Amino acid sequence: MTAPANRLQSSSLHSLGAVADGRGIHFAVFSEHAEKIELCLFDPQGKQERARYVMPDCTNGVWHGYLPGGQVGQQYGYRAYGPYEPKQGLRFNSHKLLLDPYARQLAGELRWHDSLHGYRIGSPRGDLSFDRRDSAAYMPKGIVTADNFPWGDDRPPRVPWSETVIYEMHVGGFTKLRNDLPAHDRGTFGALGHKTTIDYLRNLGVTAVELLPIHAFARDRHLVDKKLTNYWGYNTLSYFAPDSAYLSDGTLGQIKWAIQQLHAAGIEVILDVVYNHTCEGSELGPTLSLRGFDNQNYYRLLPDKPRYYINDTGCGNTVNFSHQRTIQLTLDSLRYWVREFHVDGFRFDLGVTLGREVTGFDPGCGFFDALLQDPELSRVKLISEPWDIGPGGFQIGNHPPGFGEWNGIFRDDVRRYWRGDDAQRGIFAQRLQGSAELFDHHRRQPWASVNFVTAHDGFTLNDLVSYNGKHNEANGEDNRDGADDNHSFNWGSEGPTDDDAVNNQREKIVRNFFATLMVSHGTPMLLAGDEIGQTQHGNNNAYCHNDKLSWIDWSLLTTPRGRELRDFVARMIALRKQLPLLRDKYFREGDTFIAGNFTAVCWFDERGVELEQQDWHNNAAHLLGLRRAHIDAEDRIEVVILLNNSDTENHTFVLPTPHFDFQVVMNTDNPANLTGIMQNNECMVAAHSMVLLTAQTELQFLADIEERAQIAAATLAEDLNDSIAADDLNEESIDEIIDDVADEEPA
Repeated sequence: MTAPANRLQSSSLHSLGAVADGRGIHFAVFSEHAEKIELCLFDPQGKQERARYVMPDCTNGVWHGYLPGGQVGQQYGYRAYGPYEPKQGLRFNSHKLLLDPYARQLAGELRWHDSLHGYRIGSPRGDLSFDRRDSAAYMPKGIVTADNFPWGDDRPPRVPWSETVIYEMHVGGFTKLRNDLPAHDRGTFGALGHKTTIDYLRNLGVTAVELLPIHAFARDRHLVDKKLTNYWGYNTLSYFAPDSAYLSDGTLGQIKWAIQQLHAAGIEVILDVVYNHTCEGSELGPTLSLRGFDNQNYYRLLPDKPRYYINDTGCGNTVNFSHQRTIQLTLDSLRYWVREFHVDGFRFDLGVTLGREVTGFDPGCGFFDALLQDPELSRVKLISEPWDIGPGGFQIGNHPPGFGEWNGIFRDDVRRYWRGDDAQRGIFAQRLQGSAELFDHHRRQPWASVNFVTAHDGFTLNDLVSYNGKHNEANGEDNRDGADDNHSFNWGSEGPTDDDAVNNQREKIVRNFFATLMVSHGTPMLLAGDEIGQTQHGNNNAYCHNDKLSWIDWSLLTTPRGRELRDFVARMIALRKQLPLLRDKYFREGDTFIAGNFTAVCWFDERGVELEQQDWHNNAAHLLGLRRAHIDAEDRIEVVILLNNSDTENHTFVLPTPHFDFQVVMNTDNPANLTGIMQNNECMVAAHSMVLLTAQTELQFLADIEERAQIAAATLAEDLNDSIAADDLNEESIDEIIDDVADEEPA
C-alpha cells in the first residue's frame, strides 16, 4: 500500500503541522527517535485510507514534505516506525494511526477499542507485548484548515488586572438548559455568543469568562463503560483543535464569532488549558499521538525504569517541559489561540508541572522564561493553578512576576472564617488584603492572587452551605472520590430543607462569600451558576456528569431567591468597580500614612480600638473591623470600612476616630436595610454578617482635626498647669478639665 517515496516532494522546513499555501500542503511533524514517518491521507468521510507517503526529509528531528495539489479539508494522520522497546522508553508501533499534535481541527471521534493500544491488552507480558492491529478506524483524523474569518475591527478589551472580575464557566453546561436560545446552539459557542447570553454576563458585571477546557479531549474509557463521561475536559487529546461537541455548525469560525461578540461587550475570554498531561495515560494507556511519535522526549519517564511514567499530575503521565520541543509545542499552541482566535489569556491546569525541571519546580524554568519574554503571550493574562501532586507540589506565591495564581488558601480560610471557626481573625485579615505574605515580593501586585470560594472542582456555593459531607454516589465510586474536607457547614440540616431559619442563614452566608470576594484585594473569580443558587445536590466532584446535575438550572432565575441573589452579586460587582479601595493596585501596610497620623490601613475591634499585636492571637475573637483610605486625584479623602462578625451574636461596632459622614452601602444580613443599623458613629452588625461603609471628604478635614487636637492638647496642658499652681489638682478636677476640653474641641 506504500506509495513511492517521491510522491511527497522535498521542501524546506516549514511550520510544524499541516499548512496549505493555495498550491499544496506543507506537512511537518517532530520525532527525534523515529526511523521513518508516513503520512496517511483519508477520504472526505475519514474512513478509507486513500494514500500513504513516506516523509522525504528530516531536519533536526522534524520530518517534513510537500504535497502538491493538496487542498484545505484534507483528512490525514501519521504512522511512526521505530523500535518497540518499552523497557527503554521506546513505544513505536506503525500499526497505530497517530494524530498530528498540531492538527487544527479533528474529523470523527475517538472510539474506544483495544487496537488503540500499542500492546496486546490481556497479554501475560502486559504492556511489553506488541499489538499489530490497525487502529485507524477508531481514531479521529486531522483536517487541514485555513483561516478566513472576517474579524473586522475586533479589539481585545485589555481590561486591567486590578479591574478584572472572572466568571468560570463550562461552555456546554452554561447554556444547555437555556430555553430562550435556539435549540441546536445550546451547549455550544453558538449559544455563548448569542445576545441573550452576553447581555446576561454584561448585566452581571463580569469582565472575563474563564472557559473550562475546550481543546479536543478523550472521554475516559472507564467512564464510558459506566455510561458516564469526562464532562470537564481535563484529558487533552489535541492542543490546537477544539472539541467538536462545542461547535453546533462544525466550523472553527463559530468560536471566533463568539469571542468577537464577547469582545464587543467588553468581556475577555480566558481558556483553561491542560498541558501538564495528555489522555494517553500511564504505560497501560493507548497510543494516540505523542506516545507514538516520541515517547522518550514528550513524557517524563522514571530514569532507572523508563518503561514507567513519572506521575506528578495524578493522571498517569507528566509532559516533559525540560525538552525544547515540548516547550515549542506549547508556545505554538498558545500563540495559535491568541493569533487565530483572539483569546485574552490562559489558566494553566496544574501549573507547577509546567515549571518542573529535572531537579523539581523552578520559577526560572525554561518554559516560564520563554513564555514571559514572548512579545505576544506576555501581554495576555496568565494564571497558574499553583500545585500538582509531585514532590514540592504546593507552590502558591512562588511563580514568577507576570502570573496570577489561584489562591486555594483564600478559599479555605474564608470558608473557615464564615463558618465561625476559632483563631481566624488574623488569617481572614490577610486574605482581605490580597494575601501579601504570599504575593508581596518581586514587585508583584495584589491582582496576582486570584481569589475564589468555589470553582468547578468542589461544592457549588449553595452546596457549601447546605452539606456537611460530600454526596458523590452518582459517580459510581461508592462516594470515595472527591475531597473529604471541604470546610462546609449545613447550618442545621443536611441538604434541602423547608426550615425558613436555616434557609435564611444559608442565604446570608452565601452573601458573605460573595461580599468577601468583592471587597478583598486580588482578582475575584466566581463560579457560574452560584449567583442564582446552582446545586449539584452535594456532589463535589461532578466531572463525569454531562447532564442536569452539572448543567446550569436557569429556572432558578425565575424564583425570587434566584433573582435576589443575582441582583446582590451584580450590586457587589458594581460596588467593586465604583470603589477603588476595594481593588487596590498596590499592597498597603498599616504604617502607610495618608496625612498626619491617619493611615491607609487600620484594623480595629468592636470598641473602635486599633488592634495591637496580642489582639491578633486572641483565638476566641470573631469580630474584625478594617478601615481603608486613600487620597483621590482631586485631593479628596476616600474611606471604606468593613465590619465583619462571624460570631453567633449581634454586635455593635464603635467606629474609630476620626469620624466621617459614613453611608452604609452593603449589609449581608439584610441587603434592603442600609439605614437602620447605624447611629451616632456606631453600627450594629448582625451575627454571621458583614457591613460595608463608605465616606468621602476634603483633605482639609484631616488638617482641621489635627489642628483641633493640637488646640485641645494645649488647652488641657494649660488647665492642668493652672490647677497645679492653685494646688487644686485631684482625680475629680482632672476628669472635669478633660470633659470641658472634649466638649469644646471634639476630635
